[in-house]
Amino acid sequence: MSFIPFTLLDRRHKGFPPAAVPCRLDEIGARQWNVLAGDLPFPIALLRDSALRHNVAWMQEFARARGIDIAPHGKTTMSPELYRRQLDAGAWGISFATVYQLAVGAEAGVTRSLIANQVVCDADLDGLSALLREYPALRAWFLVNSVAQVRLIEAWRAQRQDPAVFDCLLEIGIPGKRTGCRTTDEALAVAAAIHASPALRLGGIECYEGSVAQGDSEHDRREVNALMRRVVNAALGCDRAGFFANDEVLMTAGGSALFDLVTDGLKPRLAKPVRGILRSGCYVAHDHGSYMNLLRKVEERQHLSSSLLPAIEVWAMVQSRPEPGLAILTCGKRDISYDLELPIALFHCARGQAAPRSIPEGWRLTALNDQHAYLHFPEADPGPAVGDLIGLGISHPCTTFDKWRWLPVVDDRYDVVNAVTTRF
Repeated sequence: MSFIPFTLLDRRHKGFPPAAVPCRLDEIGARQWNVLAGDLPFPIALLRDSALRHNVAWMQEFARARGIDIAPHGKTTMSPELYRRQLDAGAWGISFATVYQLAVGAEAGVTRSLIANQVVCDADLDGLSALLREYPALRAWFLVNSVAQVRLIEAWRAQRQDPAVFDCLLEIGIPGKRTGCRTTDEALAVAAAIHASPALRLGGIECYEGSVAQGDSEHDRREVNALMRRVVNAALGCDRAGFFANDEVLMTAGGSALFDLVTDGLKPRLAKPVRGILRSGCYVAHDHGSYMNLLRKVEERQHLSSSLLPAIEVWAMVQSRPEPGLAILTCGKRDISYDLELPIALFHCARGQAAPRSIPEGWRLTALNDQHAYLHFPEADPGPAVGDLIGLGISHPCTTFDKWRWLPVVDDRYDVVNAVTTRF
């Protein structure tokens, strides 16, 4: 697949050494930088190469063993280099949430994409039409969940005199939650409007189950099963009515929390062949917090002997020891996720050491400011010294990736071997 790299890194990129000579992304491994040796400034968000490789292969095999495909949600990383890894490993396509994100993917060589969201406004419809003309090999399906949306798209088409016929998926939703048709009757009415529309082709059914996740397998299974029954009923109804326009029907679900519970509902018996597609996105980097806790439930439900590994860390330096039991770190809300949970202190590397040690019991992050983190520890504990490094785990990779324009990829000794860019 074609790929246009973001070629030059320099001091305008947070985390790049300010005094270093600019370099191409594919040259960064030759610099022989090591994060723990202080060759990069702090804070720095990084990816562990061994965990990335493991996670990409693990999820691909999870889907293969269940007879379905994956189109990882690209909004997690917005990284062309990570899309390349996922596609090269066998991903069917890449999912996005907006037309802007799709444009990033198309430039990076993505040829099959699910926009797991409604496309509504004229400017986005203009943009999607332009992308499909610019990239003739591109197929993109977006979500439709109301007759009102169908009419807006038809009005845009008539006003622009644009001959575009857009591929779409019928979205099934959950009462009280996000978008999507709430009942089967409503879904079939929307599907009929799509089928009759000159502007749209119905390619399949979509849902998102992650909003019901509570970390209680009995509850989560019950709620997801109820959703997937409605998904299958909608698919059967559309199939009987002849609403599906293509030779293959796409059935897609799967956030990053309950992806194992939707797989059985992605392969209903229809008159046309069915392709089930998981859209999990956070798996590629995983985390040390929210998703790790939810993954333990997946492991229990599926009796897994191996699963995902945390690949993303943020490293900071102790910049002040203003009082007993408190260290202030060079990391804040501008650098690391905090929307679900605070970061987790994982590693301590004293100045001059080549390898980190696990954080002692009782050390924990208690607060973040814009540029500072508060690490507390028992007052009787000598704690870290000014200049020491602290490795932080995150909760929710999406909102750490979006704070960085590039991230170094390191080996298990924290040598920088590669890098990825982001396009938020």
